[in-house]
Amino acid sequence: MLDNKMTTYVKVPMDRVAVIIGPAGNTKALIEKKSTASLHIDSQTGSIEITDPTDPLLAMRAAEVIKSIGRGFSPDKVLRLFDDDMLTVEIMDLSHIANSPKELKRLKGRIIGKGGKSREIFENLTGCKISVMGKTVSLLGHLDQILVARTGIEMLINGSPHGPVFSFLEKKRRELKENRW
Repeated sequence: MLDNKMTTYVKVPMDRVAVIIGPAGNTKALIEKKSTASLHIDSQTGSIEITDPTDPLLAMRAAEVIKSIGRGFSPDKVLRLFDDDMLTVEIMDLSHIANSPKELKRLKGRIIGKGGKSREIFENLTGCKISVMGKTVSLLGHLDQILVARTGIEMLINGSPHGPVFSFLEKKRRELKENRW
């Protein structure tokens, strides 16, 4: 007989704990319902325990949802992970690329753009949702979309001007549309 006792731990930034709980506990309750697991949130440390899932795969998705909210995504965007098995999240760590806090700020600024314009263009051209928080850039989308978005972000990080990067993204968007069923 299989023992369904499974516990997963996720740590999130303290300022994102309230977002995971949601107004009147609504977001937490929705994650519990969709994941078939219980969430135990320590609001003092940001540690979240996912326990006793009926479906272990959904509990793994719950961990991904919680990590994504912790990396800056809104619950509305990441709760779609429960409904679409092809959606995934990739978290790019910029700390190994940036040599100083000033360099990290510059790289994040290139990705976000003035008033969020660059990030918005990335999202429109790739279909990915992008969150820039702390030392990370997180991508939410289908694998083919994430691969294109990651490549474009790497181009920006390596110093490519925005124009050629956006041209690359437009070309890839056309290719993705042609290859879709």
